[in-house]
Amino acid sequence: MLSKRIIICLDVREGKTTKGVRFKRNVDIGDPVAMAKEYYEQGVDELVFYDITASSDDRKILIDVVDRVAQNIFIPFSVGGGVRDLTDMYRVLDAGAEKISINTAAVLNPGLISEGARYFGNQCIVLGMDAKGVEKSEAIPSGYEIWINGGRTATGIDALAWAKEAEDRGAGEICLNSIDADGTNEGYELTLTSLISEAVSIPVIASGGAGKPEHLRDVFVKAGADAALIASMVHYGDYTVSQIKSYLSGEGIPVREFV
Repeated sequence: MLSKRIIICLDVREGKTTKGVRFKRNVDIGDPVAMAKEYYEQGVDELVFYDITASSDDRKILIDVVDRVAQNIFIPFSVGGGVRDLTDMYRVLDAGAEKISINTAAVLNPGLISEGARYFGNQCIVLGMDAKGVEKSEAIPSGYEIWINGGRTATGIDALAWAKEAEDRGAGEICLNSIDADGTNEGYELTLTSLISEAVSIPVIASGGAGKPEHLRDVFVKAGADAALIASMVHYGDYTVSQIKSYLSGEGIPVREFV
C-alpha cells in the first residue's frame, strides 16, 4: 500500500485564514503565511490554499498571499479560488504552487481541465468537487450533486458522472469535499468518498468533517481515499501533524516520515 498523505487546508478570505461549518458562519482564525510555516515545520505532507470568495466575488486570486506562503514552505502546495483560465494557472504556478485546484471554472468550462493538463501536465491539475447529498433522481442517480461558487450555487450535475468526466479530461487528482460534513468534526462522508474512489483511477483526497485521527483511519481503510484533508483539528490546536501520523502508523496505515 502506498503511503497515505496528510494535507492541511487553509481557507483564506480577505487575506486571513478562516473556518466555517458547511460553508457558512466563517470566522477568521489566523495569518495563512504563519500557519503554513508552522504546519510545514510539523511535518505535513502537503498544503492546500483556497481563496474561498474569489469565485463568488468574481475577482482574481490573492496572488501576493500565495507568493508569501510559497516562500516559507518546501512541500507540495496546491492553490485554488478564482482560477478561470490558463493565464491564471500560470500566475499561480509562477508564484510557487505545484498544483492548481479548479472547481467553479471547471464546471462552467470543462475544457479548462484538458487545456490545463495539456499545457502544465496532468499532475498539476486538481479537480475540486464540492458535493452535497440530495434525493436520487434521473439527473442525479448517485444522490450527490455538485455545487459551485463556494457552495452557493447548485448545478444539477451528478458528482459521480462529473468525477469520471474530469478524469477523462485529464485531471491528475480529485479533492472531494462533502458540504454536509464540512466543519462538523464528525467524520468524513464515507459513502461519497468510497463511491468516487472506486469509480476513478486517479488519487482522491477526502475533505470535510475530520475531527480526530480515527476519522482519517476510517476514510483510508473504509473508503479508499489516497489522502485526507484536515483543518479544524489542527487549526484549533487539538492535534499536531506528528500526533496524527503517529496514531495512523500505530494502526498499520503507512504514512510518510513524521517528526
